[in-house]
Amino acid sequence: MTPSPAQLVLVRHGETAWTLSGQHTGTTDLPLTAAGEDQARAVGRRLEDQAEKGQTFATVLTSPRARARRTASLAGFPDALVVPDLVEWDYGPVEGRTSDEVSDELGHDWDIFREGVQVVSTDNAVVENPTPGETLDEVAARARRVIASVQATLAGGESVIVFAHGHLLRVLCAVWLGLPPTSGELFELDTAATCLLGSTHDRRSVQAWNLPPA
Repeated sequence: MTPSPAQLVLVRHGETAWTLSGQHTGTTDLPLTAAGEDQARAVGRRLEDQAEKGQTFATVLTSPRARARRTASLAGFPDALVVPDLVEWDYGPVEGRTSDEVSDELGHDWDIFREGVQVVSTDNAVVENPTPGETLDEVAARARRVIASVQATLAGGESVIVFAHGHLLRVLCAVWLGLPPTSGELFELDTAATCLLGSTHDRRSVQAWNLPPA
């Protein structure tokens, strides 16, 4: 794909043990699996190909979590700027639990984008000292701050790369498009996938979504 000028390039981190098991991974700082590290290197080859086609990456940002920083490093950006607002949704009492487990406790199919994470008791948490968790609006507010912080760079015709997490990036895409944060549920995102956000005729758009790492 020939890149358009001034893209906001989103990269989800590579595979971890909990992405394989389906456990919600917010504050827990898990490393990449060996396969996840291979995925991250493949992301680097994809981004290198984009650069060879003329795309300039003026700014590279990463979540503070080890899985995102390691993905950025293996993809060729060891000096990516750490941005606290790029952390994953703080799942609170849902941390470390699967969607099926939460659904079983609630007695119905749980929808994180519609119901949030503050729907179950911390008494059943699987991690020690769980936080209360964030609301979807709080996650969206962080996404808006990230977009605002790179807007001048994009307006100047240079691209930005963001290494972060599945739910955070899905919310960021919704915010980019001017959609309600709940619309993030529509944007499935695999590990180590790359997405390209841009503008067409002065309107923000999705130019590619969920591209595999290789």
